[in-house]
Amino acid sequence: MHATHGKLTGKVAAITGGNRGIGLATAQLFRAEGARVAIFGRDEATPEHAALLGADALGFAGDVTSIHDVKAFFQAVEQRFGHLDVLFVNAGVSKSAPIADVTEDFFDELFDINVKGAFFTVQQALPLLGSPASIVINTSMVNQVGYPALSVYSATKAALRALVRSFAAELVERGIRVNAVSPGPIATTLLTRDIPDAATRDAILTGIASAIPMKRMGTPAEIARAVLYLASDDASFTTAEELVVDGGMSQF
Repeated sequence: MHATHGKLTGKVAAITGGNRGIGLATAQLFRAEGARVAIFGRDEATPEHAALLGADALGFAGDVTSIHDVKAFFQAVEQRFGHLDVLFVNAGVSKSAPIADVTEDFFDELFDINVKGAFFTVQQALPLLGSPASIVINTSMVNQVGYPALSVYSATKAALRALVRSFAAELVERGIRVNAVSPGPIATTLLTRDIPDAATRDAILTGIASAIPMKRMGTPAEIARAVLYLASDDASFTTAEELVVDGGMSQF
């Protein structure tokens, strides 16, 4: 499983939200490309998920909204691997609500997880990142296009896009590149996990797919390959950029 000539051979990578969906697919691809990988997730079974990735993987259960948990994760990474070459800031939550229905708790939850969590993940990782190093932040094509009931979620993703530019400007002299991957609708449990009825789920997914120019949703593996590009030396002259992987949805 461990590649001797992979794009990330000899590298250490950390991934938040790494126990399912895009995060897990990226962890699997990074391992296949030779990286040692640490995953962080809210699921208490995250260490078991990491064990499935092989001996060179570390799993840590925690909450990105807790700076204490984030610090503890990077302390564990340092103890296990000594340093960090790649950070994929992937943990996030997607929820929708019309403006009139948004509560203060709803607003705070999305900003705490998606923005505050991302910011302090980067902050706490910085001492471990050498030169060269790569940070990839998961944004979303909704930071470019407006949709009803997605105002708060879209705002969190636009905030992340702004952070990518500022982080890139601040860290360029340290040899750290900072980029974003911006997925369109991806076939993961995140989209429909709050909908118990299978027929309703199918109808929603069919409706989403029909709105995408390619007439299908993306897969976690397709996003993982984009993250790999940005994380690897293939993108050595790319920073502050956002790679949109959305089947054309935001463009035509």
